[in-house]
Amino acid sequence: MSVFVAAERIPADAVAGLDVVHEPGPGVEAVLLMHEVRFGPAEMDELPALKVIVTGSVGYDHVDVAAAAERGIWVCNVPDYCVDEVADHTLALLLALVRGVVPLNAGTQAGGWDALSAGPLRTLPRLRVGIVGYGRIGSAVGRRLSALGCELAVADVRDVGVPLTSLDGLLETSDAVTLHVPLTAATVGLIGAGEIARMRPGALLVNTARGAVVELEPLVRALREGRLGGAALDVLPSEPPAEFPAAPNLIVTPHAAWYSEQSERSVYAKAVESVRTALRGERPAAAVAESI
Repeated sequence: MSVFVAAERIPADAVAGLDVVHEPGPGVEAVLLMHEVRFGPAEMDELPALKVIVTGSVGYDHVDVAAAAERGIWVCNVPDYCVDEVADHTLALLLALVRGVVPLNAGTQAGGWDALSAGPLRTLPRLRVGIVGYGRIGSAVGRRLSALGCELAVADVRDVGVPLTSLDGLLETSDAVTLHVPLTAATVGLIGAGEIARMRPGALLVNTARGAVVELEPLVRALREGRLGGAALDVLPSEPPAEFPAAPNLIVTPHAAWYSEQSERSVYAKAVESVRTALRGERPAAAVAESI
């Protein structure tokens, strides 16, 4: 029962006891990968004994789930790790934008000492924040913002137990918008030129979800033209980017919102447990595609 580990950073001790191989072959029954590795029909067809594909991430858009289901292969993610980490990172990015942390630091590093150099600053208790996607992470962000006195608006396609508004209504009335949706056919380009035009002048945008949810070109243009007050992105459509998207009041972090020492240990442990479960012939708890 060999396991093909298709990611370099999964540590050896996380897969102890498994028959690990680092090249695909006909005897491989499980694949363990991370979000940066794409796995589609061609890769699946190279592994005729394959029973399960496990990605050590919340998102699984990099795995062709339909193709796996057609072949009777389980697909599993790790839906319940890094919730606090991403929520904390979202809050950190929003606070950095609201309080002008990056331009103020740049000014002092350049030898200046001007408290007004970042332009008008705001406080969280006077901020209306729109949360797009109110699952585990979106609701964790909501709890943090509510505790800090923000007024919340929520848009979601599901009944999530809180009052909902339309996406257009949220964009038109929010001082800041934060995105927490999975990447699906419906959410690719969810925030494009039209949606950005609907946002309030000077509004802020935070994306710690998936890069392709936001169309980067109109966002950068809106920042350069001063129509938006700032944006903070932990994810980009292409990672790492071939060209850095430079714009005023743009913060970019390197897809790091998921990370803490605790979450890294947790994601490996949970991913490997799904592998072990599937290889025992049982249904993995975190399956997103059914084995036929």
